[in-house]
Amino acid sequence: MEKKTNFRELITKNGTLILAGRNDESNEKLIEQVEKDEEVFHTKEAGSPFVNIKGKPKASDIKDAAVFCAKYSRDWKKNHGDVIIHQFKGKDIFKEKGMKAGTFGIKRFKVIKIKKSEIQNG
Repeated sequence: MEKKTNFRELITKNGTLILAGRNDESNEKLIEQVEKDEEVFHTKEAGSPFVNIKGKPKASDIKDAAVFCAKYSRDWKKNHGDVIIHQFKGKDIFKEKGMKAGTFGIKRFKVIKIKKSEIQNG
C-alpha cells in the first residue's frame, strides 16, 4: 500500500526524519500520525507548520526541527526576526469541537527562541 503525504521532509545529520505540514489539511494529517511520545513543534504565533520528529531525537535534532518550523512560519515571512517556537509531546495535543482545520490545543509546552541568524543559516 503506497502512502502519499504532502509533508515537507528533512533528514538531519543524525539520520533522523523530520516532517512538517504544508497547510491546514496536511497539518491535520501530520498530527494524526504523531505518536504520543514524539516531539512536535509549532510557532507561538499562528500560521506555521506543525513539525514532528519521528522517533527519539538527539539534542541537535530538536534544534533542527525548531529552525525548520520557524523557517516556514508566517511570523518569519512577515517579520524576518527571531521566532518563538513551542515544543511539546504528541500526548499534549488536543482538538476540541469547533476548532478549524489545522488548529489544535496544547496542554503543556517548552519555549525555544530561534534567532534570526539560525533561520538564515538553517
